[in-house]
Amino acid sequence: MPKKIVTFGEIMMRLSTPGNKRFVQTDSLDITYGGGEANVAAALCNYGMQGVFFSKLPDNALGQAAINHLRRFGVDTQFIARGGKRLGLYFLEPGVSMRSSQVIYDRADASISEAESGDFDFDAIFANAVWFHTSGITPALSDKAAALTLAALKAAKAKGITTSLDLNYRKKLWSAEKAREVLTELCQYVDVCIGPDATLGFHAGDTDVNLNELKPEDYKTVFKQMKDKYGFQYIASGVRESHSASDNSISALIYDGNEMYQTARYDVRIVDRVGAGDSFASGLIFGLLNGMSAIDAAEFGVAASALKHTIPGDMNHATLPEVEDLVKGNRSGKIQR
Repeated sequence: MPKKIVTFGEIMMRLSTPGNKRFVQTDSLDITYGGGEANVAAALCNYGMQGVFFSKLPDNALGQAAINHLRRFGVDTQFIARGGKRLGLYFLEPGVSMRSSQVIYDRADASISEAESGDFDFDAIFANAVWFHTSGITPALSDKAAALTLAALKAAKAKGITTSLDLNYRKKLWSAEKAREVLTELCQYVDVCIGPDATLGFHAGDTDVNLNELKPEDYKTVFKQMKDKYGFQYIASGVRESHSASDNSISALIYDGNEMYQTARYDVRIVDRVGAGDSFASGLIFGLLNGMSAIDAAEFGVAASALKHTIPGDMNHATLPEVEDLVKGNRSGKIQR
């Protein structure tokens, strides 16, 4: 029977300009659906696992469309609560070359922001689950969403389920001070942390990955501080070097409490980078659940993330054999016949 991984968060409708147009140019928008934790569940289903996603969506046709989208890719949606005011939206203007991508959120008063523990049966949701994953995006949406995220983490830990948190700080959603207050409490119930993030108060020396100045020793210093404070089993982070909006280099780091490892580096031509971090998280979870070593799990995760850059939409539809083939070193991109 496939291993059951539960994820919790918001799923939104995404409206993107077609053909690299700017918002002011376009008279149409392409629709898809996505959200960090939903993306993780969908990718894990792709790898043959049981991905479960719970959230709260409006009881209308747009809420149903989001659910149908998840079901299309095998995600178990039976625990999604219905109600509230609306489905969150975000608008994406994809960047190219030296022009950055632009994101505009329209998610105020979304149903998930009003969700409470009473909307969910944690005993049923976590029955037979082996992993629970969420992110720092969801608690940024409202005080209620933060309280619900904490309650879900506590419920999972009480059942002995491994938990992971992708810190995912979004400055458009909350202040660094508020994020630090909330995330500090959440981290007490987390086994695998995906970050790091300066909002927790740790510092990576003078490392600036935006200027291609990756210094692994600085990350190890931060990881050790995080391990000492929270007792994480693993701390991992994707590392991105942005050459332009079209071309990036990505790798990953993982710390097991003793040693820090760095993965292979991939130079990627970007079709769509949204969801790439979620692809790393899902690959890491898959690897750790299947007995891979820390470095092998991170290698699987970063290969999955590299492939996601080639796939339009929020979700990663790379297959398990495709990721495994890339990990083995097949980067040719030759046509498969």
